Order: sequence, then structure tokens, then C-alpha cells
Amino acid sequence: VMGGVDDARRLILQALANGKPVITANKALLATHGVELFTAADASGIDLLFEAAVCGGIPLIRPLRESLRGEPITRVLGIVNGTTNYILTKMTEESMTYGDALAGAQKLGYAEADPTADVEGHDAAAKLSIIASIAFGQNVVASDVFSEGISAITPADIAIANRLGYAVKLLAIAEIDATGSVLVRVHPAMVPHHHPLASVRDSFNAVVVDGAASGSLMFYGRGAGGEPTASSVLGDVIDASVNLNKGAHASLGVLAKSNLRPMSSLRGEYLLPLEVTDRPGVLHAVTGIFARHDVSIRAAEQDGIGNGARLVFLTHEASEAAVQECIAELRKLDVVMRVGGLLRVIGD
Repeated sequence: VMGGVDDARRLILQALANGKPVITANKALLATHGVELFTAADASGIDLLFEAAVCGGIPLIRPLRESLRGEPITRVLGIVNGTTNYILTKMTEESMTYGDALAGAQKLGYAEADPTADVEGHDAAAKLSIIASIAFGQNVVASDVFSEGISAITPADIAIANRLGYAVKLLAIAEIDATGSVLVRVHPAMVPHHHPLASVRDSFNAVVVDGAASGSLMFYGRGAGGEPTASSVLGDVIDASVNLNKGAHASLGVLAKSNLRPMSSLRGEYLLPLEVTDRPGVLHAVTGIFARHDVSIRAAEQDGIGNGARLVFLTHEASEAAVQECIAELRKLDVVMRVGGLLRVIGD
């Protein structure tokens, strides 16, 4: 459970070279140097186990490595950061502001004094890179993951999503297409109320694994905390001792070079909130930008706020690239006071 990267990397490589099994919960290390460490473990014929590095006490790594080894996995999506899920739960159920919900998370010990890694999606991106590497057999590192956090989300955004039949969650998503191209992303998303991830509350984590033959499998539980993490570490210790007695070790095999596709290739539906000045012609100017970029509007709402207005647009399916072009152009309009947090809609 040693933290940091450089010293942990050096000591783990030394232990593996000396034939000593290693159990680690260090996700930052695995998300940056995983392939080097896995290769060293295989070369030494010894275990490098890391169940606790992702989602604490939830058994996820072992099923991906063993039970689903013969299953063509097509997508993994989940809530893998308890801090942000707690914050979004409070914003949803108690209409708390982001700042108040964050302060509550810090008071309970769910969030660090500097919460950046959690709330901006960096922690989830590190975990997703590990999950994607195992699920797809490719060397995915944390810097490959597109990430956006939750700090721009407001209770009003969540309320609108709820009226439309969605819950707002910070999701980690990895998917592979028929060509073997992988897209890895972390961002706030609108999840249909009937989807099992929509009901995951507070600091709990959950991951859904979609397989070509098995369908959807969901892993749910406490993703952090001393006891859940200790449970996963102890399980790895027992596995390592059994393998040591057998002269065996758990191998990931060779991870291929990552075949990534950019976030701009994504297609989906989007919810975009704007705060604008309340004067004639504003709606025409805004919708004209969407039209120029071939982004069709499925629904729109308008509410008064102080001296301005709040506009919320739900699009039909559109390309990420086109939506980002719209946002860039909207920011330049003098009638747009604020572009809110973009919410991507997740299908079934």
C-alpha cells in the first residue's frame, strides 16, 4: 500500500527481480508504469497482484483477469470514485451546491484538503486505464484517458436531468470497436433512471462490464476505506501464497500497444446549459450556432435568473467534435454570460 511512484516503482522492480511476490494498491504507479511492472513479474515468474488498486473492496480485477479471460469484453463503464459520487448524491437529493457538498465530503474524510484529483476526474482516469488495459489487452495509461470533472455541475443541471429521466454521475467508460480501437473517457454523464448505475448512492462504487456472450455484469460495493481495501489486499496475499506453493503465478500476458481513438470521434446526445442576457434575438443567435454545426436540438428549456435567462438544450445524436465547435463559438457571443458543464447522455 506504499504511495508515490518513483520509490514504489524501484522497490517493486527490485522485489520482483529477487523472486518476491508483490501486492500493491498503488493505482498511480500501475496507471503510469503498469506494463513495465507486469513484464518484470512475468520475466521472474512471480505474482504482481493489485485487486485493491481499483475500487477498493470490490472484486473486479480478478474476474477480469480470470473469470472473463475468454470473454470478448466490449465496454466497461462505472462509478469508480466515491468522493464525486457522494457529492453528486448530495446535490441531487438535498439540492446542495457543489461547494457545500464538497465541504461535507471533506468533513467526513471522503475528500482530501486538495480535492483536485477526485473532483476533476484524475483519480477515475488512473483507475480506468488499469481496467481498460486488462479488459482489452492493450497498454492504456492514465494520460490516454479523456477526463472532465464535476466542478461545473450545478443543482439546476441535475434537476433538469432528473425531469428528463436521468441521474447525473461521474462515469469512467472504456469501449472497444470491431477494429480493436479503444476510447477511454471520464466525465459527468446523464444515466437513465432505469439503468442500475443510476441508483448507486453516496460513496459506493459500481462497474458494469459488457461482454459479447455474457451480457452485462455489475460489480457493486465500497470502493474505498481501510477495511474494504484490507479485504482485497488480504485476498491477494492468500492468492500469492497459494501460487508460490504451486510454483505458479498470475500472468496478464503481453499487453499490446494501445490502439486509441480520439474523444472527438464520439457520437451521442448532449445536454448543454447556458446563462445568457435576457434580450431579443438571443435564442435566435444561439440556435443559429447549433444549426451551422449540424447539431439538431431535441428539447429546450428557458428560465429567468436575475437579469438574465438560463437556456438548456438537449441535442439529438451529434458528434463530439461538432458540439465542441458549438461551445467554442458560444463562448464568443457577447450575450452568453456562462457556458455550463456539458453532460453526455449514456444509452442503455
